[in-house]
Amino acid sequence: IATALSSRNLCGDMSGILAWFWNERFWLPHNVTWADLKNTEEATFPQAEDLYLACPLAFCIFMIRLVFERFIARPCAMGLKIQANGPQKAQPNAILEKVFTAITKHPDEKRLEGLSKQLDWDVRTIQRWFRQRRNQEKPSTLTRFCESMWRFTFYLYIFTYGVRFLKKTPWLWNTKECWYNYPYQPLTVDIHYYYILELSFYLSLLFSQFTDIRRKDFPIMFLHHAATISLITFSYVNNMARVGTLVMCLHDAADVLIEAAKMANYAKCQILCNLLFAMFAILFICSRLGVYPVWILNTTLFESWEIVGPYPSWWLFNLLLLLLQLLHSFWSYLIVRTACRAISKGKVSHPAPHNLYSCAEEDIACRHTRS
Repeated sequence: IATALSSRNLCGDMSGILAWFWNERFWLPHNVTWADLKNTEEATFPQAEDLYLACPLAFCIFMIRLVFERFIARPCAMGLKIQANGPQKAQPNAILEKVFTAITKHPDEKRLEGLSKQLDWDVRTIQRWFRQRRNQEKPSTLTRFCESMWRFTFYLYIFTYGVRFLKKTPWLWNTKECWYNYPYQPLTVDIHYYYILELSFYLSLLFSQFTDIRRKDFPIMFLHHAATISLITFSYVNNMARVGTLVMCLHDAADVLIEAAKMANYAKCQILCNLLFAMFAILFICSRLGVYPVWILNTTLFESWEIVGPYPSWWLFNLLLLLLQLLHSFWSYLIVRTACRAISKGKVSHPAPHNLYSCAEEDIACRHTRS
């Protein structure tokens, strides 16, 4: 009897939590209920349970990535003569290894002097050991190329799909169409496929960050992936899918170019890398600081307010979009700053064109480390 009562209380608590979480007054506009958005023979609407499909699909995408990198990207890298050799390995030393793994990867002068006396090594040799040991944890150029080729392939596919799909929709040409008759806008097969595939891909990126070699930009990329997943989920659940497709397509455009620039950099095609990075920088700044606020934020903040009116999840949705805009501004600042530095260095001290992407990558990594 006690077990049955305990189980009944637990079920009651869970149902109460679910009822609180799916409160209609939070998720939906005034006078709209979940019952109004149930699927019928005449129309299909987004259902929260549809998103469960993204979890197993994210695992499938991750497995496809492993196969792609092994049997497609790797042979391409070998054809471009990209070697699998990583950075030079530090010579084995138990004392330094213990300090590196348990205490610090960047010893200060006092610790360096203590280690120098203990090992009878000069300070420069110990500094070189720590630098080589830190470099050991970085992925090889071959690994980086394979990862970039995978992302380039996916972004190119999904961006092409998005453009082909959106050019036939009325809300691409008139963003007010995103809000007419909202939220009673039927879910099409194209939108469903677009959403589930994008959500699955970003879930796979989120989880692969913990299995891949840890990068210096881990925190900000984790925040970006989390914000993206939240936006995709929220916009699908409360049927803001039309404007959601615009946001996804806009963001995929620049991602294609940056991954192409990375591949050119790893293949040591310096001129092509500079050209692709310059194209990326122009497209990124124009789309994220121009098109995004003027086109996307204008319709989500002002046109939707005029046509639909605000409600609690509307505020959350726009807050996430504004968070994304802050990230856009931060990255745009880094891109402009590092591109200017690279150009000035190339003019002053380099007879050959300076590698814009490498300079940007190093500078951004350093700034993330300091922060």
